[in-house]
Amino acid sequence: MGGYSWREDRAIFYSLSQEEAMQKPSLGFDYLQRFSTEAGDFGALAIQGRLAVNATGKSTLEPQFYNGYFKYKAGFADLWAGHNRPALGLSSYFDSHGLLLPTLAMLGFGFDRDWGVGLYRDLAWGNAGLSFTAGSGMPIHLKGNSLLSGRISRGILSQDNYNLGLSAAYGEVLETMGYHLLDPDPSELILGGLDFAYLWENLENRCEVLLGKRRGKATHALFWRAGINLWEEGRLRLEIQPIYWKIGGEWNYQLYGGISFQATADLALRASVRYDRQTNDQRLVFQVYYYKRL
Repeated sequence: MGGYSWREDRAIFYSLSQEEAMQKPSLGFDYLQRFSTEAGDFGALAIQGRLAVNATGKSTLEPQFYNGYFKYKAGFADLWAGHNRPALGLSSYFDSHGLLLPTLAMLGFGFDRDWGVGLYRDLAWGNAGLSFTAGSGMPIHLKGNSLLSGRISRGILSQDNYNLGLSAAYGEVLETMGYHLLDPDPSELILGGLDFAYLWENLENRCEVLLGKRRGKATHALFWRAGINLWEEGRLRLEIQPIYWKIGGEWNYQLYGGISFQATADLALRASVRYDRQTNDQRLVFQVYYYKRL
């Protein structure tokens, strides 16, 4: 993947930031092993790793360990331990790390993946989850940091075409960007949130609102992603996404537009445009995503 930044006036080989772990040129693998008896599945091991390019002056290679957890079906709930999604907001069930458009978790409001333990239970009317994680994101750092998160929702997206969730998180977390530690001292994170996903015909809408405290300052964030699926099986998707957040007296918004084409079962072609009010940056990014079962 690659693109162009008008503010930097040069080609870029990332989407969000050079320091971020996701959305860079990379080559990796995804491994899933299910464990079962005659009575059925009782657990699964999921591992995902890759080697990404860090184009900072001279290109360097960065090994990344993304998914890495064991899930056990305990009957009353699914239990997991390792590197997985904390139970907070849209990112707790909406996997978009391979896409060009980011969620709030990718912008520092919680973590897209974190090290720890958690549980998840499907209910007749929705689902519930709870997690206790390190609060450091991609790397493992233990400096008195931790994060307790929980989410409960109504509606099963694949059956009811909607899911409405309530989330809360509390902890002392580290400010990280990808594998880079920005501040060695943990800071308080308190978040409460409401998220909503709704599918209707070929239209998709996902919204999220977070309120609380980040880095010791009052904060709130608003997220909306709207998309339309075209052609047979929705192979062509057009999306728009505004994001707004405020931390203390500092505020910012970003505007995104995206297009995605599923060329084959293994190959997806994507492009996005982004405007960032704070940096006054406009960028255009292209991605070729090939995912093949071996």
